[in-house]
Amino acid sequence: MQHNYELEKRRFVIGGLVLLIFLIYILRLFVLQIVDDKYQAMAHNNAFLTKTIFPARGQIYDRNGSLLVYNQPAYDLVVTMREVKDLDTLDLCNTLGITREGFDERMADIKNLRRNTGYSSYTQQTFATQLSVADYAKLQERMYKYHGFEIRPRTIRQYMRSIAPHILGNIREVTLKEVLSDDYYQRGDYTGDLGVEKSYEKYLRGVKGKEILLRDAHGRIKGHYEDGKYDVVPKAGRNLTLSIDADLQAYAESLMVNKVGALVAIEPASGEILAMVSSPTFDPSMLVGRQRGKHYKELLDNPYKPLLDRTISAAYPPGSTFKPTQGLIGLEEGAITPQTLLPCRGGFVMGKFRMGCHDGIAQWSIVPAIAGSCNGYFGWCLVNILNNRKYKSIQDAFEAWKNYMVSMGYGYRLGVDLPGEIRGFIPNPAYYNKMLRTEDWKPISIISISIGQGEILATPLQIANLAATIANRGYYYIPHVIHEIQDTLIPDTFRIQHKTKVHSSHYEWIVKGMRSAAVNGTVRRSGNLDPEGIELCGKTGTAQNPHGKDHSVFMGFAPMEQPKIAVCCFVENGGFGATFGVPIGTLVIEKYLNGKISGRRKMMEYNMFHSSTLQYTDYKKK
Repeated sequence: MQHNYELEKRRFVIGGLVLLIFLIYILRLFVLQIVDDKYQAMAHNNAFLTKTIFPARGQIYDRNGSLLVYNQPAYDLVVTMREVKDLDTLDLCNTLGITREGFDERMADIKNLRRNTGYSSYTQQTFATQLSVADYAKLQERMYKYHGFEIRPRTIRQYMRSIAPHILGNIREVTLKEVLSDDYYQRGDYTGDLGVEKSYEKYLRGVKGKEILLRDAHGRIKGHYEDGKYDVVPKAGRNLTLSIDADLQAYAESLMVNKVGALVAIEPASGEILAMVSSPTFDPSMLVGRQRGKHYKELLDNPYKPLLDRTISAAYPPGSTFKPTQGLIGLEEGAITPQTLLPCRGGFVMGKFRMGCHDGIAQWSIVPAIAGSCNGYFGWCLVNILNNRKYKSIQDAFEAWKNYMVSMGYGYRLGVDLPGEIRGFIPNPAYYNKMLRTEDWKPISIISISIGQGEILATPLQIANLAATIANRGYYYIPHVIHEIQDTLIPDTFRIQHKTKVHSSHYEWIVKGMRSAAVNGTVRRSGNLDPEGIELCGKTGTAQNPHGKDHSVFMGFAPMEQPKIAVCCFVENGGFGATFGVPIGTLVIEKYLNGKISGRRKMMEYNMFHSSTLQYTDYKKK
C-alpha cells in the first residue's frame, strides 16, 4: 500500500494550527488575568469607590508671625460617568451658570484620553472647581436630580492683606504636562503658580488621603470597606514663615503707588529679604476663585505689566550705583590707591570724546568721587584697570574685570528662591570683539560701562545685593524669602557666605564714600537720616533711558556699623536719583529701623505717597 505523504503533512499542519491557537488563548488569558489589570480594575471599581481626600495646604506667615495666607472652604463638582443617568442637564447648567455648549465641552474634555490621561468611567472626574459657598448651597438643594454627580470639599487660598502678590504667588489648576511629570497630580488638582506657592509647592501641598467605599450590586454605597482599614488620612502641608516684614512691605508698596519700578530690602547679615516690591502691583485675591481667568486677562492686558516681577525679571542699566564696583576693582588691582587723584573738570575727556559730569572739580580721590558721583573719576579708573601692565592684552584685563563683577553677584542669577529670576548682563571680551569687529579695541570704546551705562544690565535684586555686600565688607548670602519651613531645615545654600574677589579692607573706602554721600553728597538733600540717629550710607544713580525720561535709582544701607538693612529703589522715568530713589529708599530704611517717620520728613513721605511718574512712561495707554 502506497504511503500518503500529503495527508500526513496536512495532519501536522492542522495539529500545529490547533496548538498555536491553544497557546494564543493561554497567553491571552495570562495577560488578562496577570499582566493587564484593566479588567481587574473594572471589577474593582464596580465593587468599590475610591475617594480622594485633599489635604489642607500649608499656611504662610511673615517674619513676625503674622498670618499672610490661609485656607477657606471651597467645593468641586465631580462626576462618575458610568453613574450618570436621567440627568436634568438644563437644570444643572442653570444652577452652575453655564451654557449647554459649555456643559458638552466639559464632558468631552473629561472623556478625552489625550487631555485626561487618568480617565475611567468608574472613577470620579472633576467637572467644575472652586465653587463658591453660594453655588454650593444651590447645588445641595438639587443634587437628587444629578445622578452621578457629587460635591467634593476642598480649600482655596485667602489673603489677610492685599500685599506681596509676586512673593506669595497663587494657585491654579495643573496642566497636562504637570500631570504627566508628577504622579501626585490628577486632572483638576491645584498647584502653586509663581512666588513661594510655586517654589515651595512640595512642602505646601501636603499628602493626599483616600477613602475606599463599598458598593452593592446596584452601585449604592454601603459604607467603608473593612471599616476603613485601608483608608488613608490626608497629611496637611507644611507652614512657611517668610523673611518678609508685612508692615514694611505694605509701607513700601504704598510709597511706590503710581510709579513703575521696584524696591528690594535685604538684611545683610543673613541675606533674608525684608521687602520686595514690584510696581504697579495688584491684590493677590484677584487670582482666586472662578473669576481667576477674567482677572488674569485684565492684568495681562494692562499696559503697565503688573504681572511682571520687576525685582527679579526686569534688567536695567544700574547707572551710578555701579560706580562702587569700579572703585573696588581698581583698588584690588592696584590701578588706583585711596589717595590717587583722577581728573574730572566736568567729566571724562579723551581726544574728541567727552562723558559729561555735573561737577567742575579738577580732580578727585575715591571717597569724594563716590560722594559726588563723579563720572570723570570712574571713567579714568576703568582706563587704568584695562591698561594694567600685568596683563598681556586688554582682552585679559577685561576678562579679569568681568570675573570681579561676577564675584559681586552680577551677570548671573543670584539664586533667589522665587521663579522668574533673570541674569542681567555683564559683557565679556568676545562680546565686544564681535560688536566692535576687532580684537584691538581700546578702553574708550566701552567707557560708558564705567558708570553703569552702555551694555551693563542688572536687576534691582542684584543692586540691593551689592549694597548688602558693601555693608558686609565683601561677602553676601544668596538673597531669599524663606525664613522657616515647618519641621524642615531651610536649604544650606542660603547659609553659605559668598566672598567677592576684593579684599575686605578696600570696602572700607567705599563705605566711607557712601557715608560721605549721605552726609554732604548726592544723597544728603533728600535722604539725610543723621537727625533720626541713623548712620546712612548711600549712592544715587540716574540711569540714562533712550526711550524717555531717565530712571531714578538709589542704593544704600544702615547703620554704617553692624548694618541691619540694605535697599535698592528703582523708579522708571523718575529722573535724578535724588528725586524718587533716595526719598523712597531712605523712608523705607527709617521706617524699618525706627518704626516711624520723623516729623521733619512727613512732607516728603506725603509727596511720595501722592506723586506719580506714569505720565513720563513710554507705555501706550489703552
